[in-house]
Amino acid sequence: MITAGLVFAGLAALLHVYIFVMESLTWTSPRTRATFGTTAEEAETTKLLAFNQGFYNLFLAVLTGLGIASIVLRHNAVGATLIFAGVGSMAAAAVVLLLSAPEKARAAATQGAFPAIAIVLLLLGLTR
Repeated sequence: MITAGLVFAGLAALLHVYIFVMESLTWTSPRTRATFGTTAEEAETTKLLAFNQGFYNLFLAVLTGLGIASIVLRHNAVGATLIFAGVGSMAAAAVVLLLSAPEKARAAATQGAFPAIAIVLLLLGLTR
């Protein structure tokens, strides 16, 4: 279970790195605008906000990655703490998105599925 949990935590981290790229590096590109459903004007207006938000996503991914590395190096308490902080924040952000914008349920599910699965699998694996 722990290995599967680490895989899903890693997938969650990779997804959040991709979100970072879209929000912080390619926010005004046509492809990213299509993904987020924004016009060129909206993207330009919100560029600074998206840039900052992208770094939050990157930091959550880094936190999760450090946790995975810690568990691989047999520092289970530190690793679990880092992973649960990272994927827990990712999952909580998905819930906030769903509650604040129900029309974005698909995006919330995409953002929150890997972290939620990682949490369940790691809880099962680490409590044995």
